[in-house]
Amino acid sequence: MTLSPPSLRGFRFPVLVADIGGTNARFAVVTDTHAATRVYGSVPTAGFPGLAEAAIATVLDHTSVMPRTAVLAVAGPVAGDRIPMTNADWVIEPLELIRRLGLESVVVLNDFEAQALALPGLEGEDIRRIGGGTAQANGAKVVLGPGTGLGAAAMIHTAGTWIPIPGEGGHMELGPVSETDYRVWPHIERQEGRIGAERIISGSGLLRLSRAVAAEAGTERAFERPRDVTEAADAGDEIALRTMDIFVRALGRVAGDFALTFLARGGVFLGGGIPGRIDTYLAHPAFRASFEAKAPHSALLATIPTFLIRHSNPALEGLASFARTPTLFAVELEGRHWSLGGATGPAATPE
Repeated sequence: MTLSPPSLRGFRFPVLVADIGGTNARFAVVTDTHAATRVYGSVPTAGFPGLAEAAIATVLDHTSVMPRTAVLAVAGPVAGDRIPMTNADWVIEPLELIRRLGLESVVVLNDFEAQALALPGLEGEDIRRIGGGTAQANGAKVVLGPGTGLGAAAMIHTAGTWIPIPGEGGHMELGPVSETDYRVWPHIERQEGRIGAERIISGSGLLRLSRAVAAEAGTERAFERPRDVTEAADAGDEIALRTMDIFVRALGRVAGDFALTFLARGGVFLGGGIPGRIDTYLAHPAFRASFEAKAPHSALLATIPTFLIRHSNPALEGLASFARTPTLFAVELEGRHWSLGGATGPAATPE
């Protein structure tokens, strides 16, 4: 088995696509260029020893369609033949997947790179606008997703093509700005002395933030799951409400930072597992106010729209779009494309 070159005209169909997050793995199959995405469902990563076992149980045991190619999105940086997950115990080994699943080739992308691939096609009921601003059709787009962790990626349009830009922006540092922040931040648990954005803007971050808010108030809260915080806030719990206020403002601040970094005139899109569950809090003026509070560029930020992604499987759809027509996207495959016997040939329908 050898590494394939970084360019190809298409993938061999059928294509197995999988969005592998820190908590859940989602699977679908694309049978040809014009076929709809056939979604097979979501399973917890903790329920299986590895990706091969999850794919067999979720997809291959339920269809006679045998994929030739797998296009995967994983939560973590993609480097080398062994790719450890950032927030799960799985290690992705593409060459082993080829052997176990009878594939011809495997492509592995970053999970939020897959989210970015979906952005040009999101419209209508797939998205919900938060606040003002007007999107430019070919303007840069950013996707930011708090869930198990905090993922981020950008989509840049140039020379007639879309270029996804993956990264680990969720780990950039997040400091206090308001008087409330300055009182709460000393109580936030650090990682090697740092408070990265993911330490607050994620599922575990929501719990971490609630403990800090309670400690600053001289009390305690025994929230065990992120949803416990949001449910308590919905019920009027003061600590939970303060936690949600700081969380939403922090998310707005980081979203604004990414908007400035990429001059995202095409919009900033909120994905991941948390935003859809806190849409009522995101609709409060605090989120948008924090997004726009970027002096000396507040007027610029006011023109950039923010959206909540409502699509149920945006990363799967992004991967499926790439699988159908890879030539529409400039995706760097060097070191991320493994195959049997060298280069992958042109796309073909199932024989």
